[in-house]
This record gives sequence, structure tokens and C-alpha cells, in this order.
Amino acid sequence: MGTGDHVDPPAVTNHRVEIPPPQAFITSFKNTLKETFFPDDPLRQFKNQPPRRKLVLGLQYVFPILEWGRHYTFQFFKADLISGITIASLAIPQGISYAKLANLPPILGLYSSFVPPLVYAVMGSSRDLAVGTVAVGSLLTASMLGSVVNFQENPKLYLHLAFTATFFAGLLEAALGIFRLGFIVDFLSHATIVGFMGGAATVVILQQLKGVLGLDHFTHSTDVISVLHSVFSQTHKWRWESAVLGFVFLFYLLSSRFFSKKKPKLFWVSAISPLVSVILGSLFVYLTHAEKHGVQVIGHLKKGINPASIMDLNFDSKYLMTAIKTGIVTGVISLAEGVAVGRSFAMMKSYQIDGNKEMIAFGTMNIIGSCTSCYLTTGPFSRSAVNFNAGCKTAVSNIVMAVAVMATLLFLTPLFHYTPLVVLSSIIIAAMLGIINYEEAIHLWHVDKFDFVVCMSAFIGVVFANIEIGLVLAIGLSIMRVLLFVARPKTFVLGNLPNSKVYRNVDHYQNANSVPGILILEIDAPIYFANSNYLRERISRWIDEEEDRIKSAGETELQYVILDMSAVGNIDTSGISMLDEVKKIIERRGLKLGLVNPSAEVMKKMNKSKLLETIGQEWMFLTVGEAVGACNYMLHSYKPSNNSHVSEKYSNNV
Repeated sequence: MGTGDHVDPPAVTNHRVEIPPPQAFITSFKNTLKETFFPDDPLRQFKNQPPRRKLVLGLQYVFPILEWGRHYTFQFFKADLISGITIASLAIPQGISYAKLANLPPILGLYSSFVPPLVYAVMGSSRDLAVGTVAVGSLLTASMLGSVVNFQENPKLYLHLAFTATFFAGLLEAALGIFRLGFIVDFLSHATIVGFMGGAATVVILQQLKGVLGLDHFTHSTDVISVLHSVFSQTHKWRWESAVLGFVFLFYLLSSRFFSKKKPKLFWVSAISPLVSVILGSLFVYLTHAEKHGVQVIGHLKKGINPASIMDLNFDSKYLMTAIKTGIVTGVISLAEGVAVGRSFAMMKSYQIDGNKEMIAFGTMNIIGSCTSCYLTTGPFSRSAVNFNAGCKTAVSNIVMAVAVMATLLFLTPLFHYTPLVVLSSIIIAAMLGIINYEEAIHLWHVDKFDFVVCMSAFIGVVFANIEIGLVLAIGLSIMRVLLFVARPKTFVLGNLPNSKVYRNVDHYQNANSVPGILILEIDAPIYFANSNYLRERISRWIDEEEDRIKSAGETELQYVILDMSAVGNIDTSGISMLDEVKKIIERRGLKLGLVNPSAEVMKKMNKSKLLETIGQEWMFLTVGEAVGACNYMLHSYKPSNNSHVSEKYSNNV
């Protein structure tokens, strides 16, 4: 314990911690607003531009095709033509399959691969994203709408609610982009997405057992217990013909994917395998009349392009909350997937995409899609990977795909009459097996155990409860972790690295030496109301532990406590009160408090609250080395009788 006869530090400190110049409230507010919502400064390109140029730049910002379209070449078109035809061969069977997964008419899968890609090609900023329906979004639509409306008993109402949910998903996505609120999607952490997607893929695979086994009646629940009960309670209704056909095509699809992975240049083998499966399956059923022996087929598909559905949007108060809830959940999930996929491929080609512009593009294409008989679309990974590997250059590949789908709608839909549902189930299972990323889960276990817990919580919640519970559980754990980071910030004891003036965490650097008579603590987070009480108690405990260590080791008694605030970017009034209390606690112990490198924001608030005056600006230091030097100077100058035996050791720490 210190004696309390402290003096001011010497006036020879190298540098002075400055109080930032005063700033007008409006200026400060504008800067805060800009950092929160406009970190990428999207308006920078408009500065010092004439009005006409600003208009052109504004149109190019909203419609990126106006910018890159000026430089489009025939060489680009050849590459995009090949890519577009390739992804169309995948989009057609996948679209039909995913529409069935959403309990919607199969033709909607084709509608959703026609209009939305055209909208995205005009408004999207990614060169590689291929737009279309996704399995997880389809499953969410089926699960959330199916809990309120039975699609078999009331298919018309179910269809209209699907359009309405898509409309609200689009509104949400566009609003997040327009108001620069894309950071909200960041609460879906990587671990959450891995677990949720893996769980959803597992549920989708189990749901496809209905098609593989040729069952007519199946549970509407998505949890594994209900699905397995539904499967094994109907063993007498299993159709071996359907099962054999399903496993044959599944084997073909998985084999083609394995072959393409081994020979990346032959990626197209895997890309066209779903279409080949549909063609072969349809021919098999047509030639053998397998539909009469338990193999279910798609049946009639209406010819023609998308009919308008704006009048089908259902805003009835009885079902409005269901449509809004479905739209929000499916919108956020599809947005997270689409933006993440776009960014990953942009990184591979060394260009950047604007996340907020992508959100506006996704929102617009879903709003327009809901009015043209489409349901939820985004940028699925599988289709985008094929687009990327096929050598696409721009979003024109989406236009080519849309034209191919339009031709199919106008002329080829009768050819899908004999397509067996079991082939569609096989296509979905093959796609979902690629989504279950167990290797990433193992990686999470090795790197971060809490992230692994979040991942498995999402997975288990989706598989054993339902999709909504799994999603809420995973997001809840992720937010809880963020709150823990804020409410329980790290604090470290710093020590001096030998033969240097560098101070580092003693637990990290084993050779770092504590400075006799001085406790140096680093606070590793902003100080807010949520963590101020914890920090006050933790600092007191550090002092208790240091004094106990000194007493047991027989070292020099503690005289000074130095708080390194380099990582404290901000502080609120609760934090100011906490520092004032800490100062009083330290002084009651007969010690002296020094602060190191408080930021401009912290200095400004300490000055306005008079805390700076209470602590004394002479106890503000720019570096830990300067603070230790000042404290050592006073220990040597005013405590020679107590400290002469360690004076040589002190000199190494200045």
C-alpha cells in the first residue's frame, strides 16, 4: 500500500496530450452520421461536378449497366453467351425443383428465372452473380406459409400469400439499401449462416424422401422426428420403382460433380447434369409409361411468359402478419446469401461491389417479381459458381439466361410433362449435399469454440425444432456474444519487454517484466454504461491481485496505477463517472492514477465533465513509456530509502 505523499510528475515529459479543438454540434453530428451510414462515401464522385455530369453519375449509380455497358465488347458477349446458356441449363431444372419445394406450381420456378435476372442485370453491381430461386428460401416459404394455409386445400390463397411475402421481402431489402442499413444483416455471423444453411439443407434432403419413395401424403412439419415418423409409418406405401430411379439419378449427379471437381476445366459436366437428368428421366418415363407404375410426374405446364400478379397480392389483415413475417425472414436470409456470394466472387476477380446497391437491386427485382408471378429470388452460390467457372464477364450472362428461360416458357414447357418428380428430388438432394459444410464446422471448432456452439445451435434448432427456432436461436447467441464483448471487455496487465521501451500483455509475452511499484493496465474497448461497473470492479481486482503478489514476493510496494486507454475509442457519461470513482478508489488506497493516450473523443468528454481537471492534465501521458518514466523518476527522487536496491532495474524500464 502506498503512503500517499505523492507529488506531481516532472515537467520534462516528452509530449503533452492535447485537448481536441472545439467542434460545432452540427459538424460533429454530420461526421457521426457519415461514419455510421456512409463509410464508403458514395457521394464522393459527385463533388465538384457540373449538374449534367451529376445526373449522369446518378443514373450510373442506380443503373450500373449504363457505366459498364459503354465499354462492352463482342469478346465479352461471346463469354457471356456461353455462361448464360450454361447457367440456363442449370436454372431450368433447379427452378422447377425449388418451386415444388416451396409447394408452389412448378412453372413459377421458370417465371422466377426470367424477370428477376433481367432486373438484376440492369441494377446489380456484381459481374458474376447468377440470379434465381434458392432451396433455403423455398423451404422457408413453405414452412412459414404452410403453418397458416394448407397449400393443398387452398392453393390459390397460398400462391397469393407467396407473392405478398416476396413483395415484403423486396420492400425490406430495398429499404435496407436505400437507408444504408445493410450492417443489420451483419448480425447473421458466418457461424450462424454455416449452421443454419447446413440444418436447412438437412431438412430439405429429408423432405425429398417423399419424392424419392413416391409417397402421396407427407408431414408438413420440417423437424427430423416428424419427417422420419412420416417416412417409416408408410413403409407399405414405398414405391421401389421410384426409389431405384431416384438413387440412379442421384448417383449420376454426384458422380458428375466429383468428376468436375477433379477436372475443373470440365465444370460444364456437372453444370448440365441436372438438365441431362431431366431429359433422360422424361424420356424414360415416356418410353416405359412409368407414370402408371408409381412414378409421379410434373404433368401439364402452362405455356407463355409471366402473367401479371399485382392484383393477386393479398393484404387481408387476417394473413398480413404472416406475409410480413415470412417476407422479413426470407428477405434477410436471401440477402445475406446473395451479398456474401457476390462479395466472394468479386474478391476472386479483384473488384468491389457495393453492398447497399446490391440490396436495392435485390429488393427491386423481388418487388417487380412479386407483380409478375415470381417468388423469392437471390444470388444462389451453385448457380453463381457455374457462371463464374464458365467465364462470364458481365451481368449480360443473366440476360442470356433469361432469354433462354423465356424461349422455354414460350415453346418447350410441354416437353416437361413427363419429367418424374423423383428426378427433381434427386437434383435438390445433390444440391443440398453441397451446402452442408461440415469441414467449415470442424474449422470453427479448432479456431473458436463459441462460434462452433453458435453454428451447432443453428443446425440443431433447424433440424430438431423448426427453421424459425433455429434461426432465432443462432441470431440470439450471436447478439449475446456481441453484448458480452461490449459488457465484458478485455483488460490486461502490461509489462516491459527487455532492453526496450515497449510494453505488452504479460500473458502474451512471457518475457515481459512487470515494473516495480507500478501497475499498468490496458482497457481494450470503448467504455459505456454496459461495461462501466464491470471495469470499475475489474480494475479494483487487478489492484488487489497485484498487491497480494507484491506482498508474497516481497517486492516494492505499489505506488502508481497507469491505465492505457489507446483502445478506448469512445466513452459515455457512465464511463466518465466510472473513471472518477476509480480515481477516488485508487487515492483511498494511497495510490496515484495516470492515463495513457486517451483518444480525442475521450479527452473532449473528460474536459467538458471537469474530470480532466480532477485527475490533472499532468497525469495524462502520450505513451506508456513516458508514464513509466515519470513514475520511476518520482520513485527514485522521493523514495530513495525504499527503492535503492532496485534502481538499476528501474533504469531498464524508462
